Amino acid sequence: MRRLLIIGIGAGDPDYITIQAVKALNAVDVFFMVEKGEQKASMVDLRRDLIERHVEHRAYRVVEIRDPERDRTAGPYGAAVEAWRHQRADAYEAAIRDHLGADECGAILVWGDPSLYDSTLGIVEEIVARGALALEYAVVPGISSVQALAARHRTNLNRIGESIQITTGRRLAQGWPPDVDNVVVMLDAQNTYQHMEADDLDIFWGAYIGTPDELLIAGRLTEVAVEIERVRAEARARHGWIMDTYLLRRRLP
Repeated sequence: MRRLLIIGIGAGDPDYITIQAVKALNAVDVFFMVEKGEQKASMVDLRRDLIERHVEHRAYRVVEIRDPERDRTAGPYGAAVEAWRHQRADAYEAAIRDHLGADECGAILVWGDPSLYDSTLGIVEEIVARGALALEYAVVPGISSVQALAARHRTNLNRIGESIQITTGRRLAQGWPPDVDNVVVMLDAQNTYQHMEADDLDIFWGAYIGTPDELLIAGRLTEVAVEIERVRAEARARHGWIMDTYLLRRRLP
């Protein structure tokens, strides 16, 4: 039976990868690389570098999967993302069927941790549910950008007895969640922090965490929000893409 490993490779630094993940990498025959276009080619390069650094054998193969473009103008957000996921499942299933032998082990390398705002596990579950491929799969956890962000800023995600919520910029735009002191925000393309009641908030922001391009800014939100927006815009223009995460925390009285 075909086997597939969904391996969390950490937030960017090759040293973030766990010993369990290194062992998993060395059991792989075929690495499936999701290719997202020329602007994000560096993300594929980082995966290739990680494989070359940690895999001791050279008998593996690399298969690139072209990631379908999501139509950002189509219908409600949830329905559009669901349709996009089905297209991705088609592409992944075809690659696994055509390039992974019946007794081989394949792998998909996932930034951070596969359980946190990543669609790979859901796509694989859909492929298995279709029943066209006999496929076993397992998940290897990784260090997420949330953990790396806190470590790079040398702070906890929460103070004693406080609550934490991890959410998206889209959800934060609906308002600060009730009874929450610390909010970690991911997938925020609209700089939603700018629209918060900011007088009592600190922000810990990071982009490209763990890579040579890492950017970090922290401080009182009213004092650093404009700087974050400027730095973020410049970085996105320079690289063609950006992955950033931030922690918002209510200040103590």
